[in-house]
Amino acid sequence: MNYLVVGSGLFGAVFAHEAAKKGHDVTVIEKRDHIGGNIYTKNVDGINVHQYGAHIFHTSNKMIWEYINQFGEFNNFVNAPLAIHQNQLYNLPFNMNTFHALWGVKTPKEAEKIIAEQRLVLEGPAKNLEEQALSLVGRDIYETLIKGYTEKQWGRSCLELPAFIINRLPVRFTFDNNYFNDRYQGIPVGGYTAIIENMLSNSKVSVQLNTDFFNQKDIYMDKYDKIIYTGMIDEFFDYCYGELEYRSLSFTHERLEEENYQGNAVVNYIDKEIPYTRIIEHKHFEFGTQEHTVITKEYPCAWSKGMEPYYPVNNADNNRLYKKYKQLAEETPNIVFGGRLGMYRYFDMHQVIDAALLLCQREL
Repeated sequence: MNYLVVGSGLFGAVFAHEAAKKGHDVTVIEKRDHIGGNIYTKNVDGINVHQYGAHIFHTSNKMIWEYINQFGEFNNFVNAPLAIHQNQLYNLPFNMNTFHALWGVKTPKEAEKIIAEQRLVLEGPAKNLEEQALSLVGRDIYETLIKGYTEKQWGRSCLELPAFIINRLPVRFTFDNNYFNDRYQGIPVGGYTAIIENMLSNSKVSVQLNTDFFNQKDIYMDKYDKIIYTGMIDEFFDYCYGELEYRSLSFTHERLEEENYQGNAVVNYIDKEIPYTRIIEHKHFEFGTQEHTVITKEYPCAWSKGMEPYYPVNNADNNRLYKKYKQLAEETPNIVFGGRLGMYRYFDMHQVIDAALLLCQREL
């Protein structure tokens, strides 16, 4: 088979690697000037900078962990983000340190009692994110640490957002600051770009950067036996049913002539008056000791054509529209849609790998 993979992010790179191992010829095209998609890391004066936001690999799936470790060594970084609201510092996820900062409590029983008193009791499923949050953690935590950040991130009221979004935030009645509950966690030594380079290192794989699929779409469709497309599914079909909705991000990167700017890899800024959602200090991902540092401020924004889409907005209207595109995709021969944009679904990195390997099982 002669495969074309559109996009050199994690999904496309995993498929390209597995297809090449089976002896297939694979061409990977990438519209950016680098491989890796949104997990691309750029070495800036010895610091691996996550150019498109913080990416911490985590999974409880031993098979996925062993798979990704084929391509690089991972360190023992543990994600323990902080949040700032009205100049008060809180630990994330919501844990006993958070509850002590909010209410001065020292025991799980005290914290559980306050949350139980504040919880919204629902007669049926939560209708929106606000109801879901209030039913899980009560008014104080919602108002202090969820509402402002979430509305800034998504650009709309929590009353308009689906309930499932808030399910990703863990709550625990211990003093454990580890954000993830997963068994395996870390950052690749040397950054994610090296991981993707190793995936694409097979001689059966050729990579073309600065190459836009849509500049020669018809030629590609005729030339290759099959196409693995990881871009926006609605763009592939020229938005024939209308545009799916996405959220975008912009980033400002800054080198600072100081050894330690914020003392933590990730600090979230809750207040809506602050335009960015978080500051990332990249050296802390790899326990850097450089005399300088690099920080990134992350700004959420509305998406429009020509901008980079980061998050699908999986509300009811968009999910209905996606189903129409999915049906059209299934009727289009010799093309498979994958990844966050091709499948219009939020994926963590381990889920991307799992989805790509499932495709490999079916396809190869």
